[in-house]
Amino acid sequence: MRRPLHHPRRTTTALAAAVVSAVVLTTVPASAATGGPGVGDPYFPDDGNPGYDVTHYDVRIGYDPARTDRLDGDTTVTARALTSLDRFSLDLKGFTVSSVAVNGTSAKTFSRAGAHKLVVTPARPVAKGTTFTVRVKYAGKPDAEGWHTLKSGGAYVTGEPHSATSWYPANDHPSDKATFALTATVPDGWKAIGNGLPGPETVENGRRTFRWSEDSPMATYASTVAIDRFTVHRGKTAAGTPVITAYSPDAKIDPAAEAQQTEILDFLTTKFGPYPFSSAGAIVVGATKEPTGGPLALETQSRPTYGSTLFDASVVHENTHQWFGDSVSFEDWRDGCVAECFAQYAGQLWEEHKGSDLDTDFYRSEVEDYRNDPSFWSVKLYDPGPGRELDSALYFKGSLMLHALRRTVGDEAFFTTLRTWTHDHAYGNASFRQFEALAAKVSGKDLKGFFAAWVDGTVIPPEKYLYPGSLAGSAADAGAAGGATGRAR
Repeated sequence: MRRPLHHPRRTTTALAAAVVSAVVLTTVPASAATGGPGVGDPYFPDDGNPGYDVTHYDVRIGYDPARTDRLDGDTTVTARALTSLDRFSLDLKGFTVSSVAVNGTSAKTFSRAGAHKLVVTPARPVAKGTTFTVRVKYAGKPDAEGWHTLKSGGAYVTGEPHSATSWYPANDHPSDKATFALTATVPDGWKAIGNGLPGPETVENGRRTFRWSEDSPMATYASTVAIDRFTVHRGKTAAGTPVITAYSPDAKIDPAAEAQQTEILDFLTTKFGPYPFSSAGAIVVGATKEPTGGPLALETQSRPTYGSTLFDASVVHENTHQWFGDSVSFEDWRDGCVAECFAQYAGQLWEEHKGSDLDTDFYRSEVEDYRNDPSFWSVKLYDPGPGRELDSALYFKGSLMLHALRRTVGDEAFFTTLRTWTHDHAYGNASFRQFEALAAKVSGKDLKGFFAAWVDGTVIPPEKYLYPGSLAGSAADAGAAGGATGRAR
C-alpha cells in the first residue's frame, strides 16, 4: 500500500497502553468535582479532562544532550474551571513529579493513575468559572512516544495522536487548544527551536536559554521543541511573515528547496486565505537513533518538522496543515479528514499550479487504478474507526473526494468554501459535518448524496458522484487518460 507523505507515529504499544489506562482509571470515579477521567473521545476516551479549559502553557525545561535519560521540567498550566473541582487530572507519561502547586499553594495530594494521569487534589477546591494555575515540577527520561533522540546528540518532539505528554503535563486532547510559551535551557553551543516567535537568549554558567512563544491557540500534539547544533536561516514571505528554518548538522541544506518553501507558503495563501500564524518555517532534523528512523514529517504549528531534507510535496502537505489541522483543528479523533484530506489534496493543487491537468493526470487515472480494489473504498472518511483515525484512506480517497466535490460545485464555490472555512473557524475546532454544511450553503446545491457516497460510504461511489461535472465520461475514456504524471507519493 502506498504510504502517506505525512506519517503519524503510532505503535501497538501505545494503543495497548491507552486501553490499559482506560481500564485502570475506571477505579477513579468521575464526578462533577473531578471533571471526569477523560474528555470521552470515542477513540481515546482516557485523554484529557473535561473539567477545565486550558488557556496557556508555560513550559520550562532543562536538557543536556550528554544525558539523554533526564529532562528537568517546570510547567505552569493556566486554565478556567468549567465545573467546581475538588480534584482533577493532567496527562503526563513517565517522570518523577516532585511537587504540584495550585494557585501558588502546594496541592493537598497528587498521585499517578493509569498510563498517563497525574491526579491532583488542591488544598482548596477550585470554584467553577475561576481561572487557576497548576505548577508541576518533574524530572526523568522523556517518553519515546513523542521524544526522539538524534545521532547528532540532539533530540526533537513529534507524534500524533500523542507527543506532548512525553515532555510536559497537559490536557492532551485537540479540543482544548491554548497559547504556549517555551523556555529551554541547554549547554552553550546547542540551540533549542520551538513554535512561534523567538524571544531573548541568555547565557549563564555555560548554559544557554532559548525562549519561544506561540500566541495563537495550539493543539497539544502540534507543540514541539528540537535541540541540536542547528544552522538557522531566516527570511520572510511576500506578506512579511518571518520564516525561520533550522537544520541539524547532518540534514541537507538545499537553498533551492528553502526558497521554494517560501514560494509554497505564498501560493497556499492564494487558495486558503492569509497565513494564520505569526511565523513560519521548518525544523529539519537529521538521522535518529531509533531503528525505524523515527517519524516522518509532522505539522508542528508554525514550524513543521521534517526528516533530513525539504522537498516540495512534503512542504506543501505540512504547511497546508497550518490552515487545516492547526488553525482549524478537529473536534475529536473521528475527524482526521478535517486535516488530512485537505493537506493531501493541496499537493495536487501545487501540481496544477505547475501545469498538471488534475482531471487527467490525477483524478481519472487514480479512480481507474482503484476501481476494482474494494479495500481502497472500504474506509469511511468520517469516523473510520479506532486505530484508523489517520488511515491512508484520508489521504488518497480523501483527496479524490475533494476533487470530485470541486467538479460538483465548480471552482468559485469550492475555493470560496475553503477560504470561508479557514476564516470562520480560525484558531478553533470544527467537524467535517460542518464543512459539508458549509459546502452546501456556499454552492446552493444539495450535497447529501455526494457526501453520503464519498464520506460515509464503504464502496466505490456511484458514477454520478464519481464522475460529476467536467469529470463526466465513461470508464473507458478515463482509462485512456494514461499514467498519473502529476502524482506525489
